Amino acid sequence: MTQAASIAPHLPFLRRYARALTGSQSAGDAYVRATLEAVLAQQDALGDTDSPRVGLYRLFHIIWSGTADKRAPLADKQGPATPDERLQALSAASREALLLTSLEGFGRGDVATILGKSVDDVEREIADAQLAIEQQLASRVLIIEDESIIALHLENMMTELGHEVVGIAATREDAVRQALSRRPGLVLADVRLADGSSGIDAVADILRSFDVPVIFITAYPERLLTGERMEPTYLITKPFLPETVKAAVGQALFFHGSKRQAA
Repeated sequence: MTQAASIAPHLPFLRRYARALTGSQSAGDAYVRATLEAVLAQQDALGDTDSPRVGLYRLFHIIWSGTADKRAPLADKQGPATPDERLQALSAASREALLLTSLEGFGRGDVATILGKSVDDVEREIADAQLAIEQQLASRVLIIEDESIIALHLENMMTELGHEVVGIAATREDAVRQALSRRPGLVLADVRLADGSSGIDAVADILRSFDVPVIFITAYPERLLTGERMEPTYLITKPFLPETVKAAVGQALFFHGSKRQAA
């Protein structure tokens, strides 16, 4: 089997990881393209790892870390740092370690291989990232989900993270109505809704009125990663783990730099 064939099943998920890491579909896809070009240009580009997936992510890390714009620690300033400033100062290494474990499901050992660090270093990076996320700016959350048990589970998680859930909607029409009246600072959206309407269409309607970070939740993430249209930056796969939700929420708020205060 060729290198290209061995990594093909992992590409949709590398794209998901890349855009979560960079906060941008275009930037994330650009790094994925550079990674694929390296695979095609070098027969041993994936290194000596037994796992094509680990090798692929390791190669991506090498390319990304060599060119990415790193965020600096907070500069000295008068008064305490805001939660948003703490998030902006989160190190790239901590962000990578957290996403690779909680979003991509890698074990600590594989993450250490990907990042070229020890397992202890990875553990420290994850702890640093989790601490920063816990200090993040509390936001107002709208949940678009027609399954009541899942909606309640998400509501409890958001509340435990310090956010305020301003509404739960089960249809496109209700979602748009609540969003326009309550102006959430974050939206969690399912794709298929109760009346057969689409969470994607609901989000599109909302975004035409105001800017807000959105995390899609679906049992079929590959359906939203086709490359045929604008794709969501943040995806959570059902069934999900609390750690996955926590990581995605932190990343969505982290990269929505000029967050608007909810009305």
